[in-house]
Amino acid sequence: MTIQTIVVPDLGGAETVEVIELGLNPGDQVELEDSLLVLESDKATMDVPSPASGVFSKYLVAEGATVKVGDPIAEIEVSGEAAGSGAESADSEEVEQIAHAPVVESSEDNSAEQQAAPQSESEQIVASQSSQLMVKVPDIGSDEKVEVIEISVAVGDYVNEGDTLVVLESDKATMDVPSTHSGKVLKIVVAEGDKLATGDDVALFEVESAEVSADAAAEETAAHSVAKTESTSVAAPVVAESNANSIQAAPGQPAQPPSIKPSVASAATEKSAGAEVYAGPAVRLIARELGVELSQVTGSGPRGRILKDDVNNFVKQVMQNKAVPEVTGGSGIPPVPAVDFSQFGEIEEIALNKIQKLTAANMQRNWLNVPHVTQFDDADITELEAFRKGLKAECEKRGVKVTPVAFLIKAIGAALQANPEFNRSLSADGQNFIQKHYYHVGMAVDTPRGLVVPVIKDVNEKGIWDISAEISELAAKARDGKLKPAEMQGGCFTLSSLGAIGGNGFTPIVNSPEVGILGVSKSQMKPVWDGAEFAPRLMLPLALSYDHRVINGGDAGRFMTYLVKLLSDIRYLAL
Repeated sequence: MTIQTIVVPDLGGAETVEVIELGLNPGDQVELEDSLLVLESDKATMDVPSPASGVFSKYLVAEGATVKVGDPIAEIEVSGEAAGSGAESADSEEVEQIAHAPVVESSEDNSAEQQAAPQSESEQIVASQSSQLMVKVPDIGSDEKVEVIEISVAVGDYVNEGDTLVVLESDKATMDVPSTHSGKVLKIVVAEGDKLATGDDVALFEVESAEVSADAAAEETAAHSVAKTESTSVAAPVVAESNANSIQAAPGQPAQPPSIKPSVASAATEKSAGAEVYAGPAVRLIARELGVELSQVTGSGPRGRILKDDVNNFVKQVMQNKAVPEVTGGSGIPPVPAVDFSQFGEIEEIALNKIQKLTAANMQRNWLNVPHVTQFDDADITELEAFRKGLKAECEKRGVKVTPVAFLIKAIGAALQANPEFNRSLSADGQNFIQKHYYHVGMAVDTPRGLVVPVIKDVNEKGIWDISAEISELAAKARDGKLKPAEMQGGCFTLSSLGAIGGNGFTPIVNSPEVGILGVSKSQMKPVWDGAEFAPRLMLPLALSYDHRVINGGDAGRFMTYLVKLLSDIRYLAL
């Protein structure tokens, strides 16, 4: 066997690059073109392929080290034939390579001094256990991070694909995170209280090798595609000698030896005037996805370089310091004094869940910030109810239940289109209106966990059957706690119906940044004068609350009159 020293190949124009991943252990078998390690410049990430088949011996650099073209980075043991073949293929370039790469004596003493940095735990797991796979959070319908409130599995459990791993809770709902693979749980990498988003690690699984191979192949294909797009990667030439002085020190030693000095051009590239930060493209991508301003992150890498862990730790610190607003107090209002209720009798203290806390905080914020006005009216829905009940046979045939709420949502969409003042929001600085040209209506749903508001999108483009089906689906998800954040966002106006519960009327609170909300109470038969006599009519009480900063009384009167007209004669909905 012959020891071959692998050097940094042509970097496609970059003067220096950083070693970001060491994926092999001494004794690992490598094939021609297998990746030995991964380098990262300020523009691209590239794999360094093996120039021959053999046995990996050791790394000559540490993770985080900075290297340049010609620097020795690894050693592999190859057979005499493979070494000869490699030498013949490199003969035409050997003189030129030696001119650029310093020569070192390859002795046992020098080899003993060249200690590669220890691999991280996750790298050792991947290298030693090909049947292990990290299960990640699937698409949860939002880019925002949500809190882990329950761990549903334990180390050693066997989990089938689709089984619940953890339970997440957003501002408005809880959701189960299913497993994307079947296998045995080896390690859980999250804890209750952590914040997770789509793609974050959840647990390490032991799965069938076929699944691991398929996933690994997909990741490798993607990685090679990026590397080929961003830079030119050339197989490293084989040399017999190397320069010990050019080897990067292990962690704990000076990161930059005296023999290697970064050029002015390289430093300018690493920290450009526009970016004002020292970070690679992979870190910048994570920062963009998380909405992190890199100038606010302190780097822990060599020369202050920002690493992925720095970004993740920054986000975690921000989220931990972002407390839920207190329900009491605010705007200079004295808080409600504490009372010891136990002195009056037996009591039980029950903690609010997250949804209840956020609902209380949001209601107080909206009440304090929005100048509310509420207008009342009754709509004659006698014909509407007769028509709805006449659809009973068709409902059974379609398997869809049609409720008055479907007609209300359809009518609200038409009223928003006819009265665009109600389809606005006030900008955060209070200087502009945001006029919306879409019509999404939220409906408040009472659930055991608290009040949630799923949103039905584009109601003006849907018929009563479509809206009814969507109402049933979203209401069921709300009661089961399976609403996704995306299903509760984007509302233009909210409907709060207490018709099934009862009451003559109430004053709903505007769900800011919306500017209007319609409260609906229970319909009642009332005597109505028709010009000649009193006739029994089914009357529906309506309460329209609106933000008086955006909506004036005339706007509200026109909106309510138009809405009552549509509900009293649903034929207008077809126009």
